[in-house]
Amino acid sequence: MTFTFPQKVAVWFLAFLIILWVVLFATHTTEGFYNYLYSFLFGLIPLVGGVYAMRSAKVWGGMKSAVGKAVFYIGLGIFLWGAGEMIWSYYNFFVGVAAPYPSLADLGFAPSIFFYGLGSVYLAKVSGAKFGLRGTLAKVFVGIATVLIALLSYYILVTVARGGVLIPTGESTLKGILDIAYPLGDFFGLLVSIIISGLSIKYLGGRYIGDILSILLGLGVMFVADSIFSYTTSAGTYYNGNFGDLILTLGVFFLTFGVLGFYKVKES
Repeated sequence: MTFTFPQKVAVWFLAFLIILWVVLFATHTTEGFYNYLYSFLFGLIPLVGGVYAMRSAKVWGGMKSAVGKAVFYIGLGIFLWGAGEMIWSYYNFFVGVAAPYPSLADLGFAPSIFFYGLGSVYLAKVSGAKFGLRGTLAKVFVGIATVLIALLSYYILVTVARGGVLIPTGESTLKGILDIAYPLGDFFGLLVSIIISGLSIKYLGGRYIGDILSILLGLGVMFVADSIFSYTTSAGTYYNGNFGDLILTLGVFFLTFGVLGFYKVKES
């Protein structure tokens, strides 16, 4: 499999981040500069990768083609997530707030789920899921998958992460809205990932199969990562650079790595 130059850079940067995380874990470092630094650095993966993806979308036809839309919207989504992480880091370094939730950082995080989810819908057209949807068995699969994932999402994101209460008494209106929006976004992302992979697996092939699977894996990993984040912030055990942040790093990496596989420069 041939990797694009931005993908190779992303892999090396991920390796550096994993080494940094291992050092933090091994030294039991749970607060301070290096924890904040880790949060800042892993946010650069989607921030920079998103810019590359959006620029590359033009070469694929931009908004005139399914591939162009998929690349652009996924790129926009991960860019917004990275921008949210930059604002998060501002609170860390300059305001002294370790876990700014809710905050202005959510102006980046919240819409990011919608956009990379939307990009994944267009990705379904590229990967052949629309052909896989034909037939009774495929439609039954979609129906069953939707119900099972909805139940799983409710159990993990509400029963486990929030103790069975979606909006606890005394929380701010903004936090209440975000506590609803994030689970819905995560549910949508996981649903899209499983349905696309289930319907299009026999149609996948060629140069971009690994990139498409990386994006789908990223959607699933983000669901797990946000579940851990919800649980640790609700339980009061969250800290920058914890295990949940490592999973978030992998989630944004897989999304970014996958969409960077479509990176092209305009031929002169």
